[in-house]
Amino acid sequence: MKKQYNNQPIINERIKYPKVRLIDVLGSQLGIFSSDEAFEIAIKEGLDLVVISDKSDPPVCRIVDYGKYKFAQEKKAKEAKKKQHNASLKEVKMRYKIEEHDYNVRINQALRFLQSGDKVKVTVIFRGREIQHTNLAVELLNKMAIDLNTVADVQQEPSRDGKNMIMILSPQK
Repeated sequence: MKKQYNNQPIINERIKYPKVRLIDVLGSQLGIFSSDEAFEIAIKEGLDLVVISDKSDPPVCRIVDYGKYKFAQEKKAKEAKKKQHNASLKEVKMRYKIEEHDYNVRINQALRFLQSGDKVKVTVIFRGREIQHTNLAVELLNKMAIDLNTVADVQQEPSRDGKNMIMILSPQK
């Protein structure tokens, strides 16, 4: 039997398995019972019978207060979501004819992004006939990779993308 469509566990009289492995409130195994017997034991204790794992044979059910169980599950999910960090891709744009101060500003931007755990896409933009000087852009991107080598790894080497030259840096582990 599968979990219900709204992703909530099967509880109490909805449990239709012929036999279930029963675990009490304290976490100790009581043994294998029929679903009806397990439900009656849960009623005697004034609690709910909840399917914990329907993948095992027989399915594992636990006697718990369903409200508290549901709250604990939601709290666990919220904590897991908090600890999860989605590494997004941030972009730093510049031209190949960039002054030293502007270059340092771009380095600091990239450094800030990398330290917060994001990947950085470094883009050198060409306009008009500047596209002939792709070698200067490659030198600039390699210089940036060297300047950031303490905090970043080059994920994608400098490559041309239309009128742009791009390189992707990812934070070091």
